[in-house]
Amino acid sequence: MNYIQAIIIAIVEGITEFLPVSSTGHMIIAQKVLGIESTEFVKLFTVNIQFGAILSVIILYWKRFLEPVYAQKVDKAAPVWERFSTAFDFYLKLIVAFLPAAFFGLLFKKQIDNLLENVVVVAVSLVLGGIILLFVDNWFKKPGEDQQVTYPKAFKIGVFQVIAMIPGVSRSAATIIGGLAQKLDRKNAAEFSFFLAVPTMFAATVFELLKTYKSINSGNILVLLTGNVVAFIVAMLAIKGFISYLTKYGFKLFGYYRIVVGLVILILAFCGISLDILK
Repeated sequence: MNYIQAIIIAIVEGITEFLPVSSTGHMIIAQKVLGIESTEFVKLFTVNIQFGAILSVIILYWKRFLEPVYAQKVDKAAPVWERFSTAFDFYLKLIVAFLPAAFFGLLFKKQIDNLLENVVVVAVSLVLGGIILLFVDNWFKKPGEDQQVTYPKAFKIGVFQVIAMIPGVSRSAATIIGGLAQKLDRKNAAEFSFFLAVPTMFAATVFELLKTYKSINSGNILVLLTGNVVAFIVAMLAIKGFISYLTKYGFKLFGYYRIVVGLVILILAFCGISLDILK
């Protein structure tokens, strides 16, 4: 993987990580189009640059992430656990939402890795997910009055995230729909999806690093760093634009886009045309 390829993949990641179109699916497609061989380092790169993207969430929402550290409204006479849960309520809810994906991710790691090599799986997931997005706005027209994310809501959203382990489903789409199903409005559902990306992508990055860190050397470490920086910058811009668009217009455009991309890939696969056009 050279610098140009790394930058292209990182731009794809930064744009798609927080959109309901599947960043993993798009990176797999981009990798095929660019003719990039699926080596250990490339697998590490595609996971690791997601960490660069989630750093943008921490920067954009730094007050939310630091607020628990400075929590003042804690009853000092309350039991220790109650005081702890009050101060770190935000973090604990993210952990609760993260647990289902952590459990199933470890349980089915091998099967998930095998699916990552299959572009047809990505295409089918894009089409099916796109069809769902066409109707989501009608399914969840009326958000609830209580927009607070409770622990049960957080866990249920986390269960939706498990579905996104199938390449092409989109972690963002699954968790936002999960939030809408818990009566959150579009903005709050999207923001909680962004927050949940932090522990999820951090854990995935650490796990992949522990497994493939030997693939990093003096010749490619700058490629990895470049990918993270580019993904970070692009994701910052994508998040701001996405929240504004989603609040005003909903999901339909993303649904149509997914269907078109997925069908094009399926047609190419059916005709025996390889995506490795730049190889």
